[in-house]
This record gives sequence, C-alpha cells and structure tokens, in this order.
Amino acid sequence: MMTDYVFTVAERFMRYVQIDTQSDPASKTFPSTEKQKNLSHLLAAELLAAGIADAHVDEHGYVYATIPANTPKTVPVVCFCSHVDTAPDCSGTGVKPILHNNYNGRDIVLPDDTTQVVSPNKHPYLLQKIGEDIITASGTTLLGADDKAGVAIIMDMANYLVSHPHLQHGEIKILFTPDEEVGHGTEKLDMQKLGADFAYTLDGGELGTFEDETFSADGARITIHGVIVHPGYAKGKLANAIKIAGEILAALPTSEWSPETTEGRQGFVHPVAVGGLAEQATIEFIVRDFDTANLAHHEARLKAVAETVVQRHAGATMVFEVHEQYRNMKEVVDKHPHVAAYATEAYQRAGLAVKKEPIRGGTDGSRLSFMGLPAPNIFTGMQAIHSKQEFVSVQDMQKAVEVLVNLVQVWEQSS
Repeated sequence: MMTDYVFTVAERFMRYVQIDTQSDPASKTFPSTEKQKNLSHLLAAELLAAGIADAHVDEHGYVYATIPANTPKTVPVVCFCSHVDTAPDCSGTGVKPILHNNYNGRDIVLPDDTTQVVSPNKHPYLLQKIGEDIITASGTTLLGADDKAGVAIIMDMANYLVSHPHLQHGEIKILFTPDEEVGHGTEKLDMQKLGADFAYTLDGGELGTFEDETFSADGARITIHGVIVHPGYAKGKLANAIKIAGEILAALPTSEWSPETTEGRQGFVHPVAVGGLAEQATIEFIVRDFDTANLAHHEARLKAVAETVVQRHAGATMVFEVHEQYRNMKEVVDKHPHVAAYATEAYQRAGLAVKKEPIRGGTDGSRLSFMGLPAPNIFTGMQAIHSKQEFVSVQDMQKAVEVLVNLVQVWEQSS
C-alpha cells in the first residue's frame, strides 16, 4: 500500500491532456505532427527536474530516461512505455478536462455540448466507479486518456521512486513514443539506446486488466484499373473504376466478417479508405485476427470477392497488395512467462485480481515484442477512447501507479 504518498497522477494528467498532440495518418513526416513534441519536451523537463539526469527528447520526438538501479543484485532492465499522441478520430484541440468528484452514478452531461452525455446506460463500467473521482472532457473534444493516462501513471511512478530511494529496484527505463495512433510508434526507436530487456506498455482499459495478446494485423489494398472513354460515347466500352469499387464494397458480407458484427476472438476485414477516378480507384483495408495464419485466409477471401466483381466488367483489371502491420505479441510474450507472472504478483499485492483478455487492436507492445522486447499491456482505467465521451477514474490511475511500484520490487526480489 502507498498510504504515505500523495499521488500526482491526476494533476499531471489534467495538465497533459490540455496539450494538443493529435497525430495525422496522412502526414509523411515523423513524427506526423510537430506539436507532439510539445508534450515530449515537457515530460523530459519534468523528469530532469525530478533528478533523472539522462532524460531527453531525441530528434524524432521520443522521450528516453533512466532511473538507475539501487540494488546490489543483477536485475533485468525493465522499460515502461506509453505514447504521447492522441487519435485522429476526434478533435484534440482545446481539451478542457473536468474533474467530477465523488461520482454519484448518474448521467454526466458535458457542458460545452449538452448532447454529449456520459451515461452508465451506455458505459456500464461507470457503475463500478460510484464514489470515485471521474475526469471527462467538456463535450467538444476527446479527453486524451489514450494514452496520457499511461503517461501520467509512469510519471507518477517515477516521482514515487525518486522520492522513496530506500525502495530497491533494478535499472528502469522510461519511454514515451509519438505516432502510436497512426501505426508508427516504434518506427524510429533506437533499441540500443533504450537498452531494456523487458517492457510493459501502459495503454490498457479497465482496472485489473492485463493484456498479453493482440490482433495480428495486415493492410490490404485493391487498385482497380477501369476502361476510360468519353462518357458521351461510352456505351458498351466504359468500365468505371469508381463504380467497380462500390460494387466490391457492396459485395462484402453484412452479417459477419466486419468490426461491427464481430467480437471476442473473431477476426475481420474492414475497409478504411476509398478514392480515385473513373479510370483508377483504390480501396484500403485492414485485416485482423488473433491467429496469424488466418490473415492469409481473410486476404484470399477478400481477393476472391474483388476478382468476382472485376471480372463482370470487360477490360477492367485489379491489383491486390498486402503489407504486414503488426503481429500478435503473445507469440513472443509466451516465451517469457515470468514477465506475466511478475505482473500478476504486482496486481495481487495491490489487492487486484488479474483479468486477462485479448486486445482487439494493437499497441506499441505488439511491435516492441517482435523487436526483441516482450511488452504486455497494463491497465490505465481509460474508457470510451477516441470519443467525446472519453473518461477515466482517478482511483484507477492511482491503482496503476501502485501496481508499477509493486512490479519493480517484484523484479528486484525475484532476481
């Protein structure tokens, strides 16, 4: 228990979310938006002020920092990682965080847009938070708990360890990444400089959840080449690539195989962008499954659907391309069972039962794991992410800080 400690996580979180760090999937730069570095520089400055001497921001916007070991034991180097960017799905400009003390179980009407109501009818997790302190945005933006809750938790952990030097631990690395929300969070990461053996991301949801399994993910692109002629003389000749693209989309199943019709461990294929002209059009898809081998089956099915449509249009052709995005971290994490076992012990010391569940998505940990750094995911409390109704419990964030403090002790004591 951390009864002697005044947590700083809520105050930090409410400051951090007011800094616009939205990433941009259309950008060709890295990071995709320069404004992400505003938070990165603030975090590095706060770590330096706390006495963490090597904290710095590199040219790409990554924050690296080291809390030195204070034990004579040889302990593996453990990294804690969160991302500074917020999702492009909803505005992150002008976030106004609101603290709702002693939540009473009723609807929370957001003041800047009263049509936005954070209700336990829609978000039943709120019913578990009665009496706790809830932070929301004001109704016109997302909150940014994904993943500034994780950032604030790691920062508060660092503050605790620096202010409690008697607590023994091995060397600890802190890493804050840009561009996770647009799939590039580890693209420019210097693994040698990071110098960690194992890692945990702080990018999870409900209190007590622990995630060591993600989707495996590919991207697929269908490029349709039509037959273009003057529309005034097109009878029997024109093959409009835009219309063919529309037919392919219409041919996709409506009762299965899509995000809106799947749950649990079911995979899906999801169109995310379409565009072009009558001569050439492109459809972009994401392909997801927990079993990596199933990705090829999904892709073959998608290709067959598209080919059937294209073949109905004389002269039209298509190109089908697939590129790897990330893979299920479980393939790596399961080879290092002590990483999850130590986390389980840390949860239990905090009075929590571990709730293991797969992530229907990916984290920086997916890529880190396949870069040689096994990295399962720890809860932050964030809910309704990427939306104007996003919220987080202060007590959930505080409990995550306690778990991390426990976790560094478990690693030291088990070495």
